[in-house]
Amino acid sequence: MLGEPDVLRYTEIDDPEPGPNEVLVEVYASGVNFPDGLIVAGDYQTKPSLPFVPGSEAAGVVRAVGADVSGVEPGSRVLAFCGMGGYAELVTVPATMVFPIPGSMSYVDAAGFVVTYGTSYHGLVDRADLAAGETLLVLGASGGVGLTAVEIGKALGARVIAAASNRDKLALCRAHGADELIDYAADDLKARLAEVAPGGVDVVYDPVGGDHALTAVRALSWGGRYLTVGYASGDIPKVGMNRLLVAGGSLHGVLWGAWAKRNVERNAANMRRLFDWYDRGALRPHVSETYPLTDASAALDVVMARRARGKVVLTSK
Repeated sequence: MLGEPDVLRYTEIDDPEPGPNEVLVEVYASGVNFPDGLIVAGDYQTKPSLPFVPGSEAAGVVRAVGADVSGVEPGSRVLAFCGMGGYAELVTVPATMVFPIPGSMSYVDAAGFVVTYGTSYHGLVDRADLAAGETLLVLGASGGVGLTAVEIGKALGARVIAAASNRDKLALCRAHGADELIDYAADDLKARLAEVAPGGVDVVYDPVGGDHALTAVRALSWGGRYLTVGYASGDIPKVGMNRLLVAGGSLHGVLWGAWAKRNVERNAANMRRLFDWYDRGALRPHVSETYPLTDASAALDVVMARRARGKVVLTSK
């Protein structure tokens, strides 16, 4: 049945077999993401038939490949965007969504990499075209995607303002490169933005929604771009289009998974650049907690309750 994370049950099922253009991955670690919880609750746009295995990303070793697969060999260390089925010991994935990982990358880092970094890179580069010297405001900056947006913004040469709900979370953002910090609990967001970005911000990266979105859209500079990434607050904001009009601004939806499936080659190029940055130390995934696969419900509860700092990962090996 659908519901809160505690509806998840660990059980034995038949081993999957790869079909044409599919890869079978033995999973060593799985990323836990906010949309996983929405799917489990029946609140996401994707509504699979019951029963199903959640989990959109996994890392491990290729055990077999189906017909017509090239470029991926059994024994390869990979990460995979599976969409569904990642909370398992074995998962089949379209070959186009399987990526060999650098030798320097652990399975735990890899498991939490593809969705968060893929989303933030797509949003900041493909959608917003963030340029060196521009100012980026990241809301919910200590969360899974938020922290990757801070890192990618810095890698692109932007000035990054991180907003989060307490000092500990902001300290994490600082450690990952944020130039300015805003504490939702202690600061007035509007007043603090006027102080640290008097000319406005060029790009807003918003995985949270809620009331802060109304303030952030008013902080856009001329030609500013607002990226709506998700609604972790549970509140989808209603932003007046006039705010975009008077700023000559634009609103961009960021749905990386759907884009990646439609733009396989561009997504692969994005992943190669992200892997290069990781190898050079420009990206440092922050995995705050790991849980065994048998405790998937507890791990998902941490994410859904917004207690996660960085990434939560399940391990099965």
